[in-house]
Amino acid sequence: MEYKILKVEIQDGIAIVTISRPEAMNALNTRFFKEMDNLVASLSGNKELRVMIITGEGKAFVAGADIAEMVDMTPEEGSAFSRLGQNTFSSLEKMKIPVIAAINGYALGGGLELAMGCDFRIASNKAKFGQLEVNLGMIPGYAATQRLPRLVGLADALYLLTTADMIGAEDALRIGLVQKVVEPEELMEETLKIAKKIISKGPEAIKKVKYVTRTGLLSDFNDGCKLEAEYFGSQFKAEGEVGMKAFLEKRKPEW
Repeated sequence: MEYKILKVEIQDGIAIVTISRPEAMNALNTRFFKEMDNLVASLSGNKELRVMIITGEGKAFVAGADIAEMVDMTPEEGSAFSRLGQNTFSSLEKMKIPVIAAINGYALGGGLELAMGCDFRIASNKAKFGQLEVNLGMIPGYAATQRLPRLVGLADALYLLTTADMIGAEDALRIGLVQKVVEPEELMEETLKIAKKIISKGPEAIKKVKYVTRTGLLSDFNDGCKLEAEYFGSQFKAEGEVGMKAFLEKRKPEW
């Protein structure tokens, strides 16, 4: 597939995906979802890939969904457009490797929903966050009502969802919406530093800890613990043995 919205660079096991539709503040449209679906499917087969980073070009990470595309939709078309985006963002969660959002600017509406579909978020101190849908008499369509309370708690989620307030990066950090805030010129450098730190760890351990943590979050606690024990055991006489022997021998493991 020819990518018209996404720019993709792969280097040293890291895929850097830049959303490049700056003339529309990187607004999400059907073309974006199709490109991202295709990209996730193709990258999922790349065994050398260890981390994926998503960022935006220009002033916005993503400033929302494309209202010009949505305005004349029927209720049925609107529901289908919602499911399209939900499925795309769920596919990011289901990737075996960690997916990091490097939030360079506005992350509003569908843009914040995209960021929440990533595993964690690093933000420029100039970034702005918000779910603004009620300003338009709408509600979120790409799972903000489900992911936001799981990330920041019910009260902060409903505050953001019902007031449509925009918050800055420091407030986003305070409520746990982002994990780190940096100067704008340091954003990609810091995000790459974190990606490289992840790459230095056991590759199978990273994949398994993501799967067990995400699966467990949606499971009964005891079922989650059983899954953890199973995957913990699977690392013995495998990658875990390599790492533990290296520790005892006071050297770096060779994965």
